[in-house]
Amino acid sequence: MINLTKSSNPVFKEQVFSKGYTYDSEVMTVSGTINKTGLMLLLVLAGAIFTWGKFFDAATVDNPQAGMSAILPWLIIGGIGGFITALVTVFRPQSSGMSAPIYAILEGTFLGGLSAYFEAMFPGIVMRAVALTMGVFMAMLFLYRSKIIKVNNRFITGVVAATAGVAIVYFVSFIASMFGANVGFLYGNSNLSIGISLVVIVIAALNLMLDFAFIERAAQSGAPKYMEWYGAFGLMVTLVWLYFEILRLLSKLASRN
Repeated sequence: MINLTKSSNPVFKEQVFSKGYTYDSEVMTVSGTINKTGLMLLLVLAGAIFTWGKFFDAATVDNPQAGMSAILPWLIIGGIGGFITALVTVFRPQSSGMSAPIYAILEGTFLGGLSAYFEAMFPGIVMRAVALTMGVFMAMLFLYRSKIIKVNNRFITGVVAATAGVAIVYFVSFIASMFGANVGFLYGNSNLSIGISLVVIVIAALNLMLDFAFIERAAQSGAPKYMEWYGAFGLMVTLVWLYFEILRLLSKLASRN
């Protein structure tokens, strides 16, 4: 039997599905979660369009930094606000019907500003990143539904361990950079840096498989209807991570030209 008590996505911890919920006549379904995921994607897009427009209203070809200065307050609001609403959603899934859409808007505001900055430096990069993210998502969904890749205990353990390794490397490099250490192997455009980005993207993509499995399991167990919002929220967390890593990889490749 598959042990799904582990997940590299902190949103989909076993405790979430083992709490003493109050059930009503309506229960969570996979199709309902898919619909809410689509709605959250639209909300992310709405938030992104807002800061994207503000960036390019202020930026010039010779001075893209002016655009970044114009949206800096919105980046702070989106980043901090998104983090807070994510915590609220994780610790109180019952409120996910309200907090998850708010998270999507705030996260879109944050991603839209960062995406605009990358677009100003490397025209066309954002559409490629979005297309690749959706392509990876559809590919992983196909692999999951067709059971070409089986989410068994060994698979789960491997993905969780790999994701934990990525988190540790990022955390240590962040601390090291604060003390002036050179972490170009992560953020530069060397072959090593590009290779690391590729590995991280693969790990993020494999996390989608775990997300699919948790959503399916919750629906099969008869979780309450509001868990559709929570499932969509967890999936969005992974998609945001995947998109950002793909955007970083494309920027590394573009900077070498």
